[in-house]
Amino acid sequence: MEEMPVQKSHLTPGRAARSNPDNRFDRLRAEAVDDGWTPEQDLPVLRTEITDEIARSVITRNTSPDLSFDRSINPYRGCEHGCIYCFARPSHAFLGLSPGLDFETRLIARPNAADQLRKELSNPRYVPKIIAVGTNTDPYQPIEKSREIMRAVLQVLAEFNHPVGIVTKGTLIERDRDILAPMAAKGLIRVGISITTLDPETSRAMEPRVPSPAARLRTIRRLTDAGIPVRVMVSPVVPALTDHELEAILEAAKEAGAVAASSIVLRLPREVATLFRDWLTIHYPDRAARIMGRVRELHGGRDYDPDFGKRMVGQGPWAAMMQQRFKLAARKLGLDRSLPPLRTDLFARPAQTGDQLSLF
Repeated sequence: MEEMPVQKSHLTPGRAARSNPDNRFDRLRAEAVDDGWTPEQDLPVLRTEITDEIARSVITRNTSPDLSFDRSINPYRGCEHGCIYCFARPSHAFLGLSPGLDFETRLIARPNAADQLRKELSNPRYVPKIIAVGTNTDPYQPIEKSREIMRAVLQVLAEFNHPVGIVTKGTLIERDRDILAPMAAKGLIRVGISITTLDPETSRAMEPRVPSPAARLRTIRRLTDAGIPVRVMVSPVVPALTDHELEAILEAAKEAGAVAASSIVLRLPREVATLFRDWLTIHYPDRAARIMGRVRELHGGRDYDPDFGKRMVGQGPWAAMMQQRFKLAARKLGLDRSLPPLRTDLFARPAQTGDQLSLF
């Protein structure tokens, strides 16, 4: 039986996904069936559950040719920010959980991440290169306020003078300016702040637990005032929904103090495509078909093209036009600059108990 449409008022408060799609690795499947009953009130608030994981390693390696880094750290698995478009949602399936509501509400914290990182950096064979944090799930999502795992990781990186690049939507990063500013003075850090839209209503619908666009702009100002270089990331650009804001976002970020900019188009791998389509039918039914048509145009007729070199920039006339618009606006605002590479020559392992002292 065909599923009945669900109205906006019947959504789970504070969450972007409205369902928990089956885990693609499960052998059994569950299917929702309309039983003739229509919800008469909002669903109850779905509380966040946190489970601890003792990490056996924290530095993850990648060989992707379209990424500027080869290693990263994720203090948390899953993300309470709950961005409906998040490309990291499918990673929750590897934990036996759903990329839907589970990704937003059933989080994994790694409380020993800092201690494990210290061990890995202390390995005599370790060769330093920039470590990226926040490339999968946000290190400054709400639970970081109480857990402080990201702060502990930063303290270790600072001890070793190790370069790090951070990507976040979270204003909680301001708390760590006491660590970030000295690292920035040494050329060891840069930060990317992601802004998808300047419209607070659109942001609240797409990114239900992310600080408002205005709050993120204030964070850019506070970080840059502390001497921390910030790149604004117009990401993702959602065609026929947020693409018209490209220039306005760059202008607002420049005024807030951003020193560089980048942009990535919407990408909907695996389960994310279904979740996003479902979200569109609820929040933007009048333009859902148009948005998805443009998305497929961007990705060669599919919801997503995973090919390297295409997945982040798209293809076709619309993608080319967006690239041109971005280049022109960034050049006009002086945001098209290449930031100097972060330093690796300062890397040093702190002296530990039992180390042989130098004779010099």
